Amino acid sequence: MQPSNELVEDSNTSNNTHFNDILNSLVNRRSVLQGGAGMTAAMMFGSTGLLGCSSDDNTASNPEAPVTELKAPETINFTPVEHSMADQVIVPEDYQVQAFLPLGLPIVSGLQDWSDTTARAGESFEFRIGDNHDGLWFYGLKDGKLDNSVSDRGLLAINHEYVDTGRLNPLGDFTRPVAGLEGTIYANQKLSQDVRREVNCHGVCVVEVVRGADNQFTLVKDSRFNRRITSATVIELTGPAAGSDLMKTKFDPSGLTTQGINNQCGSGDSPWGTYLTVEENYAGVFARSDDSAVISTELNNARNRYGLRINSAGGYLWHTPPSEEASFTDEFARWDITAGATTSATEDYRNAFHTFGYITEIDPFDPDARAVKRTALGRFSHENCGYAPVVVGEPVVLYMGDDARGEYVYKFVSEATWSESDAGSGLAGGQKFLDAGTLYVAKFNADGRGEWIELTFGKNGLDASNTLYPFSSQADVCIFTRLAADSVGATKMDRPEWVNASPITGEVYLTLTNNSQRGRSAQPLDAANPRNYDADGNSSLDGNVNGHVIRWKEDGTGNAATTFQWDVYLFGSPFDNINANLSDLTAQNDLSSPDGLQFDSRGVLWIQTDDSAYRYRTNCMMLVALPGTVGDGSSLDVNGVTTYVGAKPSITKLARFLVGPIESEITGITFTPDLKTLFISIQHPGERGTRAGGFASHWPASQTDPSSTALPRSALAVITRKDGGVILGETS
Repeated sequence: MQPSNELVEDSNTSNNTHFNDILNSLVNRRSVLQGGAGMTAAMMFGSTGLLGCSSDDNTASNPEAPVTELKAPETINFTPVEHSMADQVIVPEDYQVQAFLPLGLPIVSGLQDWSDTTARAGESFEFRIGDNHDGLWFYGLKDGKLDNSVSDRGLLAINHEYVDTGRLNPLGDFTRPVAGLEGTIYANQKLSQDVRREVNCHGVCVVEVVRGADNQFTLVKDSRFNRRITSATVIELTGPAAGSDLMKTKFDPSGLTTQGINNQCGSGDSPWGTYLTVEENYAGVFARSDDSAVISTELNNARNRYGLRINSAGGYLWHTPPSEEASFTDEFARWDITAGATTSATEDYRNAFHTFGYITEIDPFDPDARAVKRTALGRFSHENCGYAPVVVGEPVVLYMGDDARGEYVYKFVSEATWSESDAGSGLAGGQKFLDAGTLYVAKFNADGRGEWIELTFGKNGLDASNTLYPFSSQADVCIFTRLAADSVGATKMDRPEWVNASPITGEVYLTLTNNSQRGRSAQPLDAANPRNYDADGNSSLDGNVNGHVIRWKEDGTGNAATTFQWDVYLFGSPFDNINANLSDLTAQNDLSSPDGLQFDSRGVLWIQTDDSAYRYRTNCMMLVALPGTVGDGSSLDVNGVTTYVGAKPSITKLARFLVGPIESEITGITFTPDLKTLFISIQHPGERGTRAGGFASHWPASQTDPSSTALPRSALAVITRKDGGVILGETS
């Protein structure tokens, strides 16, 4: 999740019930749910046993032998890391950290390395590591194929969510005013080289890496797998929205391709061996003048619902360099989606906005294959995507969150069912499972039950008579998914972030990062959120700014069910805030604003934070959890309100594993199949600084040289045990 000063606010303004109006009004306890333990863990972290080796032409081959099955520890087996304000990644004593693959590092030969002071050409960033690392995944590599028993050599796919323009560009946030254009979306002009640099720093990077005898990883420069997919790359569109009139642009009048992916936040792998990357805050790169007299009222309302209102200049100003500086037609103009009064949709870029906001699939093992936006999964501010464990003969189930205040949680159930032959099938697997299926949105009821409401054209009022939008096809539902969810009465949530299923129980966990409005007139105190408190030592009350984690268990034996039970697993809070600390957290396991969330193959839960409310005491962090099951907790009486949470985690079940450098976010997580190496992303260290004013952080250089004055850069942190053993494994 990028910092708020980069966001185009697109919070839900519909009248649907807010999740926090329900959460703590739950009055009956549920019994511990049974089932799901037989589901395979192999499709999650270390998801290796069932995935076959994918050949270069995407045909499945025989899977390699799975890695040795590892068991989760029964209790936390490391000394928890204390709060830290240091400019380093701090881990337990038995572990070590390698800073790896920072912004600007060339992935091919012939390019000069990054320089803090000398500009590198914008075009060169098509062959460099991008900015603000986020979701990522490791794929074992042997003989040019996917091999999930291999941990010493692999491909890393890394998301690059956004750019810190103040440090990326040598002149910082430089723009120049344009005489005569005051008050328009072209009032301030950006340098073309800065735009090219920023466009190419978005997207995804795929690189080959090798682990040495010292357990340190190195980049294989010039590997044939090394590539960038950026905001300038041609991308295919598939699914119900592909070819729709609403997807047709001057770039592609057929509506079957678009140019670029943008704001890649969280990620996941697929059971068939591809990389699934998501588009989150894409509205901020587009600009729009007042074209309300040209487009329909319904389309204008839809644009507003997605955060692109009239006279939006775009946070990045990519549309502003003059056309004579463009390397090809409309290089910059395509970011202006204003509908022309004398042009059609295939003569301008009014529909370019509709081609962003999807889950994009990439085959890391086929560098010649185009990435594909799978429109059947809906369009919104995707935070990540997480699969339930796959089962032979059952559909594939994918969970997604829409990261904005008051938005929704979604589920996609494939039409096709899983078979062992689908393992390793590459993009063909994505076509089979992600282009046809049923999209649902969640409704959380006050009795602890929930339901998945179907978002299919012709059902639940999703047709031409709909008062929010006149849906004429499933393409409309997939393009304007938020409006469809509004109209069916889905439950508003507090910024749904990462969502993933336990490979052991099949239960699904979701982070809700915070809600600073709790306790104010629009969102009064209720049983769901009884906390309105001072979070940072100031005199004002800040609402519920520390967030929480919820979870649910689908009814029946599989995750394709349309009903479920839910409870709250964990409330974030400073340990010494009496009003907020509903989960009895201590100084060794308290947290604020949970964001990243993943299970490893043993069912160990990793929780990361993206927080500003707790920075007076500690930098952002990552914790390890050994969770129970839905319904294992007890009731609490807070300010006269009864609320329910999961079993309060003791220090033996939840502990802080890591604290990051100054002003950074901890996000993205993946393991090698042997669970001996953990990769995480360190995003925007020193985010509050500028080139002119200086930076509080100098990471990653400060990881090994605390006296460094180098510019801070996003990078990966590679974490290993000093003895070379399994992360959270038995000590040697």
